[in-house]
Amino acid sequence: MITSRERLENNQIWVYGVALIIGAIMGLSSKPFGESLHWTISPLIATLMYGMFAQIPFLKLREAMSNVKFIVALLIGNFIFVPIVVWVLTSIFPQSTPVLLGICLVLLTPCIDYVIVFTQLGKGNEKLMLASTPILFVVQMLLLPVYLWLFIGEKMVGIVHVAPFVEAFLVLIVLPLAVAVLTQLWAKKATAGNKFLDFTAWLPVPFMALVLIAVVASQIHKVYSDFHIIVHVIPIYVLFLVIMPFLSRFLVWIFKLDVGEGRALIFSTATRNSLVVLPLALALPDKWSTIAGAVIVTQTIVELVGELVYIGIVPRFVMKDRR
Repeated sequence: MITSRERLENNQIWVYGVALIIGAIMGLSSKPFGESLHWTISPLIATLMYGMFAQIPFLKLREAMSNVKFIVALLIGNFIFVPIVVWVLTSIFPQSTPVLLGICLVLLTPCIDYVIVFTQLGKGNEKLMLASTPILFVVQMLLLPVYLWLFIGEKMVGIVHVAPFVEAFLVLIVLPLAVAVLTQLWAKKATAGNKFLDFTAWLPVPFMALVLIAVVASQIHKVYSDFHIIVHVIPIYVLFLVIMPFLSRFLVWIFKLDVGEGRALIFSTATRNSLVVLPLALALPDKWSTIAGAVIVTQTIVELVGELVYIGIVPRFVMKDRR
C-alpha cells in the first residue's frame, strides 16, 4: 500500500498534467457541463486541504508560528516585492482598466489554501505555510483596497468586500483544519481512527487532480471567448512566475532562512489567491465582470502549469538541499 502511494506521489506531475488536459477538453466540448462543475471547486479544495492537514503534526505548529524571521520575510515578499513587480510588469504591458483590475485582484493577494499543498509537494515547510495563513489572510484584506487605490484609483476601493475572503478562509482552511485535528485525536485513541488517518494520506494527489479538472473545465470557456483580450496578460503572468523565485531567493539570503523555509517562501510569493478573489470580479458590472473574471481564470491556468514546474525545479535547482 505504501509503495503504491509513493509511486502515485512520484508521478503526480504527470497526473496533474493529464488533469489539466481533461478539464480543458470537458470545458470546451460542453460549456453547460463545464460550468456546472463550478460548484464542486470549494468542496474539492476543502477535501484536498483536509487530506493535507491530516498529515501535519499539529503539536509542532507552535514552533512554526514563533518563526519571526520567516514571517517578516513572507510579509516583505508578498506585500512589498510583489506589488513592485506587478507595477513594473503592468507598466511594461499596459492594460485597459477592467483588465488591470483583474490583474491587481489576483496578483496582489497571496494564496491561503492550495499553496500549502504545493509547498508540501515542492518539499518545503508546509507547517510554516499553514501557520502563516491567518496572517496572510488579514494583511491582504487590509491592503487590497489600498493597492487598488494606488494602481487604479479611488473609485475602485468600494468593490472590495470582506465576505468572500472570510467565507473562503472558514470553508477552505478552518473547517478542514478542525476536522483534521479531530481525526488525529481519534487516531490516538482508536485503531480504526489510526487506519482512517493512514487512508487520508491517499487524498492529496487525486483531489488535487480533481480540483484542476473542475477549475479548468468550469472556466476555460471564458478564457476561450475573451482570448483576444486576455492574451495580452499572459506575458505578465509568465514573467511573474519567472521573477518571483529569484526575488524570494534574495530574501532567503537576507534573512538566512533554511531550505524548507526558503521553499515555502518561494511558493507563497508566486502562488496567488485566484479562487478567493474570483467572486469579487464576478460581482462587478456585467462587462467588467466578464473581462476581469476571464483575466483571473487565465492566471489560474497559467499558475497551475507553473506550479507543476515549480514542484520539480524548486527543490532541485532553485532551493537545493544543503550538504
